[in-house]
Amino acid sequence: MPNHPSIKPLTAAEIATFPKRVVVPLEAPFTDARGAIQPLVDLTMESVVMISSNKGTVRANHFHHTDWHYCYVVKGRIEYHHRRHGESGAPEVVVVEEGELFFTPPLVDHAMVFLEDTVFLTLSRNSRVQEAYEADVERIELVKPR
Repeated sequence: MPNHPSIKPLTAAEIATFPKRVVVPLEAPFTDARGAIQPLVDLTMESVVMISSNKGTVRANHFHHTDWHYCYVVKGRIEYHHRRHGESGAPEVVVVEEGELFFTPPLVDHAMVFLEDTVFLTLSRNSRVQEAYEADVERIELVKPR
């Protein structure tokens, strides 16, 4: 278990709120004459970052002990590889399209391969202050860099 003062333990109640599928259905947007507001996530979290990635590159290749994150693809496409930590065999692969939201719970090995230049938002439970992030993440090689 990670040892950092800003990382709180997971609770059964929190785990019960996790989506059951990787790609999370979005609520209908609020629309009026001004435009639209698209709800993404309505939970307590400590970090939101925007990440840009070049076509053909790989990110993640790790798992988190307590952190979870929702990722929203603003632009581009991601080939998302995932499996429960400790399992062997090939990971499941899901292609996440522009405008889709996907979820990674704790203790899931995951990697992202960018099928085109991509920009996505990551909304995370834990702080992304480097010291806290490093206390919770373990790097693996789920997908070999291409």
